[in-house]
Amino acid sequence: MNVNEYSGRTLAFLGDAAWSLAVRNFLLRSGVTRGDELQKKAIAFVRAEAQCRFYEALHEEGFLSEWEEEIFHRGRNSHGGRIPKSTTPQVYRISTGFEAVLGALYLENRWERIEQIWDRIREMEEEAYGTMDVREERSEADTE
Repeated sequence: MNVNEYSGRTLAFLGDAAWSLAVRNFLLRSGVTRGDELQKKAIAFVRAEAQCRFYEALHEEGFLSEWEEEIFHRGRNSHGGRIPKSTTPQVYRISTGFEAVLGALYLENRWERIEQIWDRIREMEEEAYGTMDVREERSEADTE
């Protein structure tokens, strides 16, 4: 499939699913098995505020390639989605750009790059919070 055939919003739609799968795989491998707990823990990584924070950190350290940054801008600048009441338009647009990158990588069969992004985010989370033990509760303030 050719990434250029899809809009930024379409790439974000697919990227949302790819990111969710990466997060859920991590949670299961970490020993989280109860459905309600899986859902609660996953939200900490898939919500717009978290994705915005992840993108900004990756961007700041130059982790993303020029092509990935171009895809990010396509997703961020796309229009037509309903912005959830729980977030701001700016945060939502950045998270949409982040998801577009993941969707483009998935379409290009570059799962290994999605895993590299996930691994770097895990490292950043461990640096910021001292742990990535998802079996321990993190306060709401810790996830913002």
